[in-house]
Amino acid sequence: MTTTSTNGPSHHHESAGLSTPKRPLAIDNSDLICDAASELSNVEIELHDTLVEGRDYILLPQPVWEKLHGWYGGGPILPRKAINTGLSQTELAIEVYPLRLQLHLMPKGEKAVIRISKKDTVGELHKKACEVFDLVMDQVSIWDYYGQQKHALMDNMEKTLDDANIQMDQDILVEVLRVGSGTADGGGQSSVQENGYTEKDSNSMIVEHSRSSLSVADGLSTNNYVSRSCSSEFSQSQYLASPSSDLDNLHGSNSITTRGAPLGLTGLLNLGNTCFMNSAIQCLVHTPEFARYFREDYHQEINWQNPLGMVGELALAFGELLRKLWAPGRTPVSPRPFKTKLARFAPQFSGYNQHDSQELLAFLLDGLHEDLNRVKHRPYIKSKDTDGRPDEEVADEYWANHIARNDSIIVDVCQGQYKSTLVCPVCGKVSVTFDPFMYLSLPLQSASARTMTVTVFTSDGSALPTPCTVSVPKQGRCKDLIQALSNACSLKNGEKLLLAQIRGHLIYQFLEDPSLHLSAIKDDDRLAAYKVPKLVKNATYLQFVHRREEVDPGNSRSSIIWKPYATPLIVPISLDKVVTSADIQQIVHTMLMPMLKIEELQPSGLSNSIMAAPSQVHESKSDSETCTDSAESDHKDQEHNFKAAATSKPHLQLVNENNECIDISTGEEKAIRVPSSSATVLVFINWSKRDLKKYDIHYLENLPEVLKYAPAPKRTRGEPLSLYACLDAFLREEPLVPEDMWYCPKCKEQRQASKKLDLWRLPEVLVIHLKRFSFSRSTKHKLETFVNFPIHDLDLTNYVANKNSSQRQIYELYALSNHYGSMASGHYTAHIKLLDENRWYNFDDSHISPINEDDVKSAAAYVLFYRRAKGEGASASNGAQSCANQNYNSTRR
Repeated sequence: MTTTSTNGPSHHHESAGLSTPKRPLAIDNSDLICDAASELSNVEIELHDTLVEGRDYILLPQPVWEKLHGWYGGGPILPRKAINTGLSQTELAIEVYPLRLQLHLMPKGEKAVIRISKKDTVGELHKKACEVFDLVMDQVSIWDYYGQQKHALMDNMEKTLDDANIQMDQDILVEVLRVGSGTADGGGQSSVQENGYTEKDSNSMIVEHSRSSLSVADGLSTNNYVSRSCSSEFSQSQYLASPSSDLDNLHGSNSITTRGAPLGLTGLLNLGNTCFMNSAIQCLVHTPEFARYFREDYHQEINWQNPLGMVGELALAFGELLRKLWAPGRTPVSPRPFKTKLARFAPQFSGYNQHDSQELLAFLLDGLHEDLNRVKHRPYIKSKDTDGRPDEEVADEYWANHIARNDSIIVDVCQGQYKSTLVCPVCGKVSVTFDPFMYLSLPLQSASARTMTVTVFTSDGSALPTPCTVSVPKQGRCKDLIQALSNACSLKNGEKLLLAQIRGHLIYQFLEDPSLHLSAIKDDDRLAAYKVPKLVKNATYLQFVHRREEVDPGNSRSSIIWKPYATPLIVPISLDKVVTSADIQQIVHTMLMPMLKIEELQPSGLSNSIMAAPSQVHESKSDSETCTDSAESDHKDQEHNFKAAATSKPHLQLVNENNECIDISTGEEKAIRVPSSSATVLVFINWSKRDLKKYDIHYLENLPEVLKYAPAPKRTRGEPLSLYACLDAFLREEPLVPEDMWYCPKCKEQRQASKKLDLWRLPEVLVIHLKRFSFSRSTKHKLETFVNFPIHDLDLTNYVANKNSSQRQIYELYALSNHYGSMASGHYTAHIKLLDENRWYNFDDSHISPINEDDVKSAAAYVLFYRRAKGEGASASNGAQSCANQNYNSTRR
């Protein structure tokens, strides 16, 4: 396989007849190559790290590349391998970025960077390392040198680097053995545990631990041997690293265990931007149901054959990590083995970039479910029609069908059920389904109004384009927006507003349906509203698209092309009368008159005060009794120059029904046949550099977004956003976005139906995701809204549509994941309540500290973990807060 750059000629809107096809130039992949890599040894051609397939390059099969290269030449050739991936190792993928490894030669201290496929074997890495440093293979050992600390001797020559968990940009230690002995220069050992300790070291460490009676809070031992052996980990975290996976199970021999200390107060080392993972893991391992399940024998429930799972490896890695975190002692645990497994099955979390803790939670819960699914052979079950049956019967049937295919500890603890109601806007068909959910994602924008910015244009040249910002109902329709704009721009009786969505400097679509839901308009869309006359018989619209001269980037001769830019203009024109070139030229002149630059009209030597307008010049002449003949001549020249500039004719081209461009800049009385088959007729205004100097065209260039994000003022504790209000906004009936069209079984067509959600069956553990991060095509930001969420007695009884359930739905908060900072630079922590202690702690990677319950609430709260309250006493506790919730809920329906 070969990559090829897509930096060829840009695709512009060109009508037929404007340009002739040009032969593509030679293939040029040079912009894909990182120049700095040429300085690195053993890396011949290195690609930029940030290339995106489909945007920066495309992948071509070898025969296709050979054809293109034979026709056009160029290069350089960038071959890439197809490798087997997936759980069954039967899926093919192109390895665009092979592993980049840094080799450390000891004892000489030399370094080298190599590229090697992750599907190559350890033996091939061994051979390549010897070639780089000119060594003899029998006299060399290679080590997994993660974090520049020995972790494992790589002596299984048949094992692939992928199976050996070697990651991108990892360090590999190349040790030269002493001739005639089995040891390496630099003190390497022959029998090595996972993190580099020998069995002898481990035993001696246990002896030292058992002999020492000294310990320091937070696990800092005064044992000199341990401090020396763990210097690397100690310097990073001020904690002791676990000496080996075997020692983690020797609970009784570790002197750092504090007698009577509560279990579960073990931190996680930050491996480099892994706070998002640490925060999510701490919330899960402190879920009592999961802690109990994974500390017992769960291996019998692992589904080794599930094609949707991770062949049990994710469940085993998580279970092992949970056991370490619940083991006696306060020594922080390195989650590297778990992260390695995670990166293997979820490459999006590989490397050491910051990620989203909620996205990790979603993947981890789903992955654990598939690994632990008790159903070995999933039956195919076809859903039955409701046929007017009671909701309770249909819901139970849906849930039974779901459990028949999905049955695990994750389903037992975390999954609930929605009632989803869809209503067709055309025929009124109502469709009800009952779907499972793992967590609730609640919006934070609970306001009933929405601010929208639209730029208003005139067709008669009476005013400059003006952005109008209006407030409309958040659940409103297009007619509400048009009415608000009409009031804001003082629309006259004989005028109307034509609303259009602009994309790529063209009208993407007219928003003519007054019943269109405003939720279909996104915040980063760009809208234009055109003031046009109401009563124009048999009219069509001329769409004037601006174009300017630009150099063709794909042509070595630097030819000029016309490229669209700015915002198009709209003018209605009647088809009942003859239209001439002069008519269209006059329309363009009228529309552009407000943008005409006054300074371009001034002859040399005249002041700005005289050059205001032709009428002012004439008035100045008649009032001045002392004007000389030369002055009168100057005034006449000035008026003539103004008229000449004002009647300047930009180059115009009309696109006819055959998609041909007709020049209408000449022949003023020439009749034009205006196409009537389309909603608009395209007319290009080709702006030369000379013409652009005469007009202030920037009014048309910067069309604002519907909502330009600005950080909202932080809410105070006296003005919080209630979690119940977020629930109301989440469950409120809203139309589907255009991308989620629904197939109406009655209309037999795709419809943009309205959707209503209700909670039907709630889980034991309710995970609530507060949607603080917002993404769009051009913007991304974080909402710093303070949400007032209950710590005790979250009452969801009135939110459950299943009225046959008499049990009160009361929940208690026990964990939450926090995000501090911005999207570009942030940090995750976790607040955890140890239920046995009834006390809250802050888990900040490896650092753990007690906190007061009042400090749990903050604007950083991101993912909330609630557990169903047990017994009548729990639901009746904290009476004042419970009554307040009841009063609130009693008025919501």
